[in-house]
Amino acid sequence: MAFWWGADRRLWAAVTAIGVTLAAGARAESLHQYSGLTLSGDGKRLAAVEADKAEGAGSAGHGAVVVRGMDGTVALKVDPCDACRYGNPAWSPDDRTLAFVGSAGGQAVLYLMDGATARPLAAIQGLAHTPRWSPDGREIALLVTENAKKEAGATQAGARQVGEQGEGDDVQRIAIVTVANGAVKLVSPERTYVYEYDWTPDGKGFVATAAEGNGDNNWWIASLRAFGRDGSARIIASPATQIAFPRVSPDGKTVAFIGGLMSDFGSFGGDVYTVPFQGGQPKDVTAGYAGTLTSLVWRGSRLVAGVTVGGETGSAVVDPAKGTVTEVRTAPATRSAGDGRVALDRAGTRAAWVAEGFDFGPRIEYGRLGDLAAITHDNDALAPLVTVTDLAWKNDGMAVQGWLVTPRAPAADGAKLPMVVNIHGGPSAAHTPRFVWGDIMAAFAKAGYAVFLPNPRGSFGQGEAFTRANIRDFGGGDLRDIMTGIDRAEAQAPIDDARLMIFGRSYGGFMSMWAITQTQRFKAAAIGAGLSDWYSYYGQNGIDRWMIPFFGASAYEDPEIYDRLSPIRHVRAVKTPTLLHVGERDIETPVMQTREFWHALRALGVETSFIVYADEGHVMQKAENIEDLNRRTIDWFERHIGTTGGTAGAHGGAQP
Repeated sequence: MAFWWGADRRLWAAVTAIGVTLAAGARAESLHQYSGLTLSGDGKRLAAVEADKAEGAGSAGHGAVVVRGMDGTVALKVDPCDACRYGNPAWSPDDRTLAFVGSAGGQAVLYLMDGATARPLAAIQGLAHTPRWSPDGREIALLVTENAKKEAGATQAGARQVGEQGEGDDVQRIAIVTVANGAVKLVSPERTYVYEYDWTPDGKGFVATAAEGNGDNNWWIASLRAFGRDGSARIIASPATQIAFPRVSPDGKTVAFIGGLMSDFGSFGGDVYTVPFQGGQPKDVTAGYAGTLTSLVWRGSRLVAGVTVGGETGSAVVDPAKGTVTEVRTAPATRSAGDGRVALDRAGTRAAWVAEGFDFGPRIEYGRLGDLAAITHDNDALAPLVTVTDLAWKNDGMAVQGWLVTPRAPAADGAKLPMVVNIHGGPSAAHTPRFVWGDIMAAFAKAGYAVFLPNPRGSFGQGEAFTRANIRDFGGGDLRDIMTGIDRAEAQAPIDDARLMIFGRSYGGFMSMWAITQTQRFKAAAIGAGLSDWYSYYGQNGIDRWMIPFFGASAYEDPEIYDRLSPIRHVRAVKTPTLLHVGERDIETPVMQTREFWHALRALGVETSFIVYADEGHVMQKAENIEDLNRRTIDWFERHIGTTGGTAGAHGGAQP
């Protein structure tokens, strides 16, 4: 066992009472961020992990756990561990105590904060997250991974591929910590990987999404299960869709969950399903809804849901008995909280979330559900770099949505703007508004580029039929949607079609590779973590199970569809100068997929450049690598878009 009362002295020695003061406001070179936002049951206090993110960094640095009042005033800050990253604050049922996790050096500590001090309760050798209080407040459950070989999740850098393969996978399990003495007990099965969970109202067990085997790979076949605190386990349902947010109704009779076509754990979306806790056939209670439900929480007999409609996000109320979605409130912003899109009080009337838009930085908003207002202002001094237009167009009889983002800095009189087409990953995801600051979007704005962010078929935001519309058709209808959207953007703003560029990572990387085999319209491409050969990719990547729902069968059972949709089969058509990059330890889109495309371009005499970033996974984390990539991308585009419609000097030399 890797649990003990009395943890490593390095961690315990770092435990202090309150005493760390955060910056009074975000500096010009930093962005103040809030994560894990939660609201007390009485609706009077909010808690979040707050930290400043340096410009160009992959994530925020060391922060503190901050408690605020309803007006946003800081009431308390604690930082008991100098080396830790904090996460997952959770209020006790009586609203008196806050639990949170601090992690550092392969260890995690569960802290309790009552009053002005934080004290350690239990330590774990490995990973721990998602603390949830038992209904009676006497225990706290956690998801734990003993002696973890890597951070949880397929987007994280993979473990070194040495030794016997397919053995010794990390296993994430439910553990219960007794508040009175810190005793820890594992309650879910040894070889079962638990992804998400929820207490049953009687405190006797849990509902969860879980699967056997490799946790990174098997989420796509996870089933809905019940686990007893006595070690018992049973399957409630095995839906054909991917499932997320398992939540038990207050009377303990019904389990609700999000079900749909999802391509990445954490990027959740679909319809709302319900099933009896004792088991049965799940029922889609929002079938036909023209939006995507993204999170769930019960309040009485109704479900409060996060929702994406088009490219906007917000909240909605689902009545499972009537099958209705009402009180839909969305805006051009991205909303998030510690447990989905929205944090609620006990009654479900008061709510809070962290919101950000293209033109405003992250801020906490609070108020009555459906009528929230900003209560923090740490990022108000950061001036927006862009203006945005919400675009709508039709293609193949489908309504499609996207965003046209243009720099606020004026172009020369009469000059047309070069434009980058930025394709999102997924494909089950969506471009929703994010503050343009310190990232590649900011680099594009400073370089004077317009950016088109399309949400083609396959995206979230317009219902399950739309999300499922690119099954076995990657690069078909979705590319037509994008190309038609480019025409729409050019009709909206002074865009120079002779200076179009394309950019994408992950699924967006595949789409970018595919697009330049199908059209000569793009003058330069910058592609990250791409997929060049679906057949070989099936055997190379660490998450092959995601492909079955999209292709209908494995590459070995139906090789023709994998082969037909592979950019490498059409690579002789490429003329576009192409910059390529990938993380060395990317298990989602392995290095060899990008290398194969680069090798072909070189052999065919197409100008190309390829960078492999050491120790990076699917999502880049190191500030120096992000800075290097942003610089290379702008330099690459500047070299190849020419001067049509303006002067090279108007856009040259800009750095992120």
